[in-house]
Amino acid sequence: MAKLTVVPTPVGNLEDMTFRAIRVLKEADLILAEDTRTTGFLLKHFEIQNRMQSHHKFNEHKTVEQLATRIKAGENIALVSDAGTPAISDPGFMLVRECVRQGIEVECLPGATAFVPALVASGLPNEKFCFEGFLPQKKGRQTRLKELASEPRTLIFYESPFRLVKTLTQIAEFFGADRQVSVSREISKLHEETVRGTLEEVIAHFTAREPKGEIVIVLSGFKEKRIEKDKLDV
Repeated sequence: MAKLTVVPTPVGNLEDMTFRAIRVLKEADLILAEDTRTTGFLLKHFEIQNRMQSHHKFNEHKTVEQLATRIKAGENIALVSDAGTPAISDPGFMLVRECVRQGIEVECLPGATAFVPALVASGLPNEKFCFEGFLPQKKGRQTRLKELASEPRTLIFYESPFRLVKTLTQIAEFFGADRQVSVSREISKLHEETVRGTLEEVIAHFTAREPKGEIVIVLSGFKEKRIEKDKLDV
């Protein structure tokens, strides 16, 4: 039976592409791409000539039913985003949900995603963590930061280089400037960098050195300060 296959693509280095992902893309009747120009470069590199169609956050709510119908009619469709695993802070969730609703098989291949290497390389506790993706841009942003300030698990955020210093400064206001943080950028690319320290130290670093590339922020969780009371002899 035909199905929807979610295909992760490299977040940087094209050598991170798996053999299985290449095979699935070559065998697909249609490849849904967040940006056909970006995906076109990837397909050309691996000599894949299959038909593409744009599938992004501005049109996905209009096309999911039609795409599900095409899969039920026998087309195998592969879904990719510009980088990483689709539906993780990228388009794809709506289509996956519609396919599940209609009883269509959905398969997600294992592969690249930006937050996992950033979390592991951070040196912060990773047995339990909270993935937040992008914070709200305006409405609800401060409310969400207030809610997360007491979260004990390690926190993970995505951010653009243009808003990094502003976001770290806002986090410091709610979490405290001494909270430990690790910022990774350009993961798996030539100029990959991870900067670790307190929020105050990392803010100073990126204020002096303008960041470039996609950003992953990994923040230590809240730790309640315990005050030991003196034991008084009675």
